[in-house]
Amino acid sequence: MAARTIIIDHGSGFLKAGLSGWNEPQMVFPSVVNYIPCRENPGPSYARRRVSLGIDIYHPDTFSYPVQRGRILNWEGVEHIWSFVLETHRREHEDSSVIVTESPLREPVDRQKTLEIMFELLDVRSLLLADQLEMSLYASGLLTGVVVDSGYGLTRVQPFHLGRPLRPSGKTLEFAGQDLSAYLFKSLFKEDSNQHNLFQLDTVTNTQMNKCYVPQNLGEALDFRQSLPSGSDETNTYQLPDGTPVELTPMQRLAPEMFFSPQVFDLEGPSISQAVLDSIQTCEAYVHPLLISHVVACGGNTLYPGFTNRLYKELIEDHFSSTKTTVWVGSNRNFSVWLGASVVAHLSTYKSEWMTKEKYDESLRQ
Repeated sequence: MAARTIIIDHGSGFLKAGLSGWNEPQMVFPSVVNYIPCRENPGPSYARRRVSLGIDIYHPDTFSYPVQRGRILNWEGVEHIWSFVLETHRREHEDSSVIVTESPLREPVDRQKTLEIMFELLDVRSLLLADQLEMSLYASGLLTGVVVDSGYGLTRVQPFHLGRPLRPSGKTLEFAGQDLSAYLFKSLFKEDSNQHNLFQLDTVTNTQMNKCYVPQNLGEALDFRQSLPSGSDETNTYQLPDGTPVELTPMQRLAPEMFFSPQVFDLEGPSISQAVLDSIQTCEAYVHPLLISHVVACGGNTLYPGFTNRLYKELIEDHFSSTKTTVWVGSNRNFSVWLGASVVAHLSTYKSEWMTKEKYDESLRQ
């Protein structure tokens, strides 16, 4: 069987991994590790703890996210996750090369640590480190446009022209899916909120995935929801552990408004649509029409019902009503980074960007 490239897109909230050539990643799971004391060596010492994937239901207070706000804070946890991914795929594709996507916020030391883990600990034969936002652009089939990526840890806006990022114009907003989750935890469970409580975690996740949406006009949506008689909307409830139904408030249903009115939720920074406009305005004037006509929405938050319509509406209302505005959306846009890397895996133009084990060893001797 011909070797394929193993692609790892490690986000703050989820890891997406799989073999190039597929239409979606074969592995998608929360970017979570847990540490629990070893029975053989019980105690609080760091050396006596065992790391494993996911949430241990018997020790739910021990899990954490090794990647936060796009930055790797726990390299041991990341190594454990990468090792699991490679071990799984190497069963049938032993000699595969690897692509690891990386955040624009990466530091040189982060890149060097990634190379060290991949070549020295996981024995990868060749590696490509790929910019996440660039991969999202390629997934859309475009070379020029504005990538609007909103995931679990960050919301990022980056213009590209002919495949090259216009770096000074990029914007990073440190509010994203985890802030929406935090709002729902506090709003739903008040002083009892605990993000390690499995019932609360499940309730918040279910609310986000199945009940939240982006209104086209916040005031009108609030008036409508507040006018509904209590109990008239069966989808507007969640259940407590004892089975008692509790109705969601209008703002809980409309929580993704956070991306368009962060000040309502006591968050700093411009709205996502304003960040797009600001980003385009800092580019040279001749590329403005090209950029506004190729706005690429991707990331899990863009899947909220009403998100892309609201983004389009605010872009044409504010500054670009005289220019054709287009928001590009794909059905798998929560996997855009991974899909773009799958495309790049087969591009000869990226041949010089790959690092081989031989090149890595040689760089250490210099």
